[in-house]
Amino acid sequence: MSYFDFFLLKGYIFSTDFNPFVDCKIMESTPVTYRIIDHTADLGIIVKGPDVEHLFVHAAQAMTDLMVRRHVSDNILTRDVSVQGEDFPDLMVKWLGEILYLFEGEGLIVNSIEIKSIGPIQLRATLTLSSLEPERHQILREIKAVTYHQISVNKANDGWEARVIFDI
Repeated sequence: MSYFDFFLLKGYIFSTDFNPFVDCKIMESTPVTYRIIDHTADLGIIVKGPDVEHLFVHAAQAMTDLMVRRHVSDNILTRDVSVQGEDFPDLMVKWLGEILYLFEGEGLIVNSIEIKSIGPIQLRATLTLSSLEPERHQILREIKAVTYHQISVNKANDGWEARVIFDI
């Protein structure tokens, strides 16, 4: 099944030039490349970063891109967050779960992320957020949860790579 067929099955319509490799310049103009992957009844991404800090930022950017089309908002606030996990894969699930909670539970969209510290069991960051405004932000899809299914966070030859599956 192709990516296009997969998304048609999910009910998403894309132009014929749909490319599963998405380059975006958001959150402090950091270019992010991630790949959307096929997964039965769910949606997944493979994301990369030159180091673990960028990997976690890029994963948050990718998930946010999947949920909402963002525009600059005048209603900006900052929030410090701290997430703890058993290891990097657990930390990734909990980190993205926090970003998802802010979006779904509090109606906040992450605009930028500054990682203050990160290790295998804890991440501390300052987020710049804006309120979800239906007239300015287009919701693309609902992500119900970040799953542990096939989660991986690994050091690669050219940096770090993570695989994350979302329950949609």
